Amino acid sequence: MQSKSVKIFIVAVAVLALGVCLMCALAPTNIEVADAATLKQGSSGAQVKTLQTKLINWGYMSGKADGIFGPKTKAAVIYFQKRNGLVADGIVGTKTAQALGMSLSGSSSKPTSGGNSNSSDLNLLAHVVYGEARGEPYTGQVAVAAVVLNRVRSSSFPNSVAGVVYQAGAFDCVSDGQINLSPNQNAINAARDAMNGWDPTYGCLYYYNPRTATSKWMLSRTVKLNIGNHAFC
Repeated sequence: MQSKSVKIFIVAVAVLALGVCLMCALAPTNIEVADAATLKQGSSGAQVKTLQTKLINWGYMSGKADGIFGPKTKAAVIYFQKRNGLVADGIVGTKTAQALGMSLSGSSSKPTSGGNSNSSDLNLLAHVVYGEARGEPYTGQVAVAAVVLNRVRSSSFPNSVAGVVYQAGAFDCVSDGQINLSPNQNAINAARDAMNGWDPTYGCLYYYNPRTATSKWMLSRTVKLNIGNHAFC
């Protein structure tokens, strides 16, 4: 008959072996989860196609979205990252995904405040876009929304969308009442794209129409780029 100590030893070895087997079984699952949290060269599928569509629509990439993350897509991601102050490694992780307005985990991205506040900000921003830039090209409409959001992030302005929009003398559409016009779908889409991280102005805090502007202070600002009828600075 086996002694009690020998039996305990055999049980211990069996438990240890079972633990090792469980670890081996779980390891591939953990790797898959880690891989699913990023998009990088070699990835493929619907999320890559969404990524490519955004990069193409926003001017970072040419061609068509094929759902395959190759060298061309990596270069476009690096370009986007450099333009938006992100680590330019060509990998779409959490921060880059948020800037793109994408979710890598299946939950919706929230680049600004969530819930009802997020919805209210989108609605107000769409009103500003429609009131200020409805005759501008789509990129110019996104740019106007981006200026509002850049001000929210700047310590020189109020720290909310409503505070920035309704700051005295900040936007003509508030002064002349066009803020109350109902925005069309383009304006809503432009506001949403800006909230999801697209900033065609690359951080500008001001814009004006050179043909109608009269403020000497505004006209003295250094212009970074022009989009449609607006100069951004």
